[in-house]
Amino acid sequence: MSVPKIFVILIFFFLINEGNGQTTKSSLSFSVPDSIMEKKHSPTKATIMSALLPGLGQIYNKRYWKVPIIYAGFGILTYFIITNAQEYNIYKGAYTEKVDSIFNGKYPDLVSKYTATDLLAGREYYRRNLEISCLFTGVFYILNILDAVVDAHLFTYNINQDLSLKVEPVLMGPVYNQRGSSGIKLCLKF
Repeated sequence: MSVPKIFVILIFFFLINEGNGQTTKSSLSFSVPDSIMEKKHSPTKATIMSALLPGLGQIYNKRYWKVPIIYAGFGILTYFIITNAQEYNIYKGAYTEKVDSIFNGKYPDLVSKYTATDLLAGREYYRRNLEISCLFTGVFYILNILDAVVDAHLFTYNINQDLSLKVEPVLMGPVYNQRGSSGIKLCLKF
């Protein structure tokens, strides 16, 4: 074979191997024990897990103490949603009975005790509280996801023990025909 043919064949094999994602470089390979290798912590995985089931992202981030707080918050918000929905339905039914002049219906105590205006005001009060409770639940859900994402990003952040702040007095010389001055110098070492 002549030199140009060998050169063309080598380029051809190089292009085939490059297209397959393989390299023609020779390298030494050795295995590192799992205990030494640092496992990659994925913020995307924490986001998806926390979005699918609140608190799961915190478990993935090994922040187990946050899970009871999250479920207590959702429990309290669920209680307010259920209570306000029930009261809204009661006042809505009582208002309907009052307007239709039904005094022996499901809500005779409310119909006989309050005026139609009072029942309407009560209905609107509980409707507003129901909407606010639903809004707070949505915000709490989003905060749960944001907490998992931020915690996952900071999971491998190393806080060094060598943090120090040095405070020193400073005397500055005269500048532009003015007198010297004193001050405080702060040096942060991290």
